[in-house]
This record gives sequence, structure tokens and C-alpha cells, in this order.
Amino acid sequence: MSFPPSMIMRSVRAGSIAISRRTFVSASPRLNLKESSSQSDVDYNHHKQDSLSKQKRGAGHWKPELASDSEEIVHADRAARDGVPEDISALRERTKRAAEEASKGGTSMRDSMAPPFQSALLAGALAGTTVDLSLFPLDTLKTRLQSSAGFFPSGGFSGIYRGIGSAVVGSAPGAAFFFCTYESVKALLASRIRQRQGENAGPPPAWQGPVSHMIAASAGEVAACAIRVPTEVVKQRAQAGHHGGSSAAALRAILSKYGTHGLVSVWRELYRGWGITVFREVPFTVIQFPLWEAMKAWGRKRRGGEEVSAGESGLYGSMAGGVAAALTTPLDVLKTRVMLSKERVSVAEVFGRLVREQGIRPFFAGIVPRVTWISIGGAIFLGSYQWAINTMHGRVW
Repeated sequence: MSFPPSMIMRSVRAGSIAISRRTFVSASPRLNLKESSSQSDVDYNHHKQDSLSKQKRGAGHWKPELASDSEEIVHADRAARDGVPEDISALRERTKRAAEEASKGGTSMRDSMAPPFQSALLAGALAGTTVDLSLFPLDTLKTRLQSSAGFFPSGGFSGIYRGIGSAVVGSAPGAAFFFCTYESVKALLASRIRQRQGENAGPPPAWQGPVSHMIAASAGEVAACAIRVPTEVVKQRAQAGHHGGSSAAALRAILSKYGTHGLVSVWRELYRGWGITVFREVPFTVIQFPLWEAMKAWGRKRRGGEEVSAGESGLYGSMAGGVAAALTTPLDVLKTRVMLSKERVSVAEVFGRLVREQGIRPFFAGIVPRVTWISIGGAIFLGSYQWAINTMHGRVW
């Protein structure tokens, strides 16, 4: 039987292709699950960068616990060519165990992948401005309830937008400073924890994750207070009806001391209550942010590893903020009394006077509007922050 020449050529080409495919598979049997090209260090680095970029975008099936799959396969392929074979399944099992141990310890690869500086800056500024403008009337009522002059002498329900000018000026930079510092410190600590975890066998202690969030939030608050305290001083004086309820007039009154008392006096007046503000904000964030992060981690686990939505983040932020607000109300009362005092007074002096003259009750003045305000504010603040971060990373939901 004779065959046409064209059929013979097609058969030869098909046979050569089949042989080449069998040769490739036998030469690198470990790569039958994923394509991998590791013929050089350039290829290896390309695989590593590709896997990390896919994880950051949240694309496809890439999840934190699988982020180094491609990298591991490249390692195994290179080891096989060097004569030191290693089983891919063993590598993957070890990666999975490490991810589970990190999760038990409260840390994850996601912690080290903080939003870029620009994203945290813009998202923080948007979140701060949104929450402060939305809830300014409640903040005014809370300030007047805590004033030593009393609620109605301080303005009652009238002029609840007094001092809004200083809030507009200080909201965006204050919140931006906080989130840039928070995300950077959190990523740094998570990276250090993973490095130590690689050196020491066994799961990390369960307290490491929450403690890293506490430290990051505390650093963020100290940075934010550099802007927040001067704006709070001006805003609260306007809210309490001082200087005609005008933020501009309150600021001019402080700056006018430069001619008679010098720059140091102006500086000390603008930063009056710095210590008690930090003393209030640090415990607040130490309570709020680990709770928020823990609830977000639970939400991601429930969603199969995907980032939580803005609405879900807002709900978690509201619950965490309400708990933190109730527990730190006494510190907020002390901070307000120090800032509203016409003369410079110490926190210890204000505390002693309150206890002697009025007992414990004043320390919880304004707790209802404070918890209400911060619960709603936590939803708006952390919800809008998550929305901005998700939007910048192409995750719009």
C-alpha cells in the first residue's frame, strides 16, 4: 500500500512533536502541574515577581497561602537539575502548614503587603474628611456635655457647626498621617515576625499578631496627633462658644500671644493637652484596631481568602469603635477639660479637682453621644478607607 508524500510528511512532523513533548516531560517531571521555566536566575526572578504581583492584585487563584507556589516549583526544578531532588507536594504541604501557623499567631502574608504609601495617604485623607464632616454636630454636643461650664451655657443645641473650619483643615492630613504610619509599621513588624518564624520551628505565639497591630496603631496615633492636637484645641474652643464660636477667632487669639509671650508660648498653647490626647488616643486604638483587624481576618477566612468589602469593614469598625469609645470616655473627659481651661493646667490637677468636687460621675459625661458618634464614625471611617483601598487595587464591591 502506498501513501501520498504529504501524508508521510505530516506523520513525521507529528511523531517528532510527540517525541519532543515526551522528552520535555521526562526531563522535568516535577513541572506537570504548572508551567515553569527556570533555566536561569532571570527566569527564577521573573517567576517570583509574577507570583507576588498576582497576589497583590488578588487575581485568579492566587491566595496568601499559595503566594509562593511558583517560587517553590522553580526551587524544586533547580534543585533537581543540581542533583538534589525535592518533592513538590512536600513543599506545598510545608507552605500550607506555615500559613496555618501564621494565622494561628495572628499574622499573615497579607499583613506585610500594606497598601502603597500613596494609597494609604489618599485613602486616609478621604476617610478622615468624610467622617469628621459627617459627624461634626454629634462631636459638638459631646464637647458641650463635657465642658466645665455646662451644656447650655456652652451653647446647648444652637450653633452645632461652630468650629467646623478647623475640622476641615485638620481632618485630611491627620488621618493620612495615621494610616501611612499604621500600614508601614504593621508591614515592617509582620515581615520581622515571618523572618523569625522561618528561623525558629513551630507556630508563633498567638499574641504576636494583636501586639503588632497595637504597636502600629499607637505609632500612627502619635504621628497623627502632631496635626490633630492644634486643630482640636481651636475646634473645641469654638464649639464651646469661646471667641464667638469662630475657629478663625480662636486661632487668632492663640497667635496673638506671640507678641507678648513669644513663640514658645504660642507653641505650648496650640499643643495644650498633647499628653492627655496621646494618653487617650493610644488606649483607644490599642482596643479598636486589633479588634477591627481580627474581625477582618475572620471575614477574609469566611470569604475564602478574598479581601472584605467596604460595608463589612465598616461594620467591624463600628463595633470595635463603640467598645473602645465606652472604655476610654474618662480619658476623653480629662482631655476636654484640659483643652477648654482658660489657664494652663495639668491632667493631675484636673483629675483631682473632679474627684474632690463631683466624684466619679463626670468621668462618664457624654458617653452616649461619644459611643454613638464613634460607632457611626468607625463605620464611615474604616468603611470609606477600605472602599478607597479596594478601588485603588481594582476590587470594587
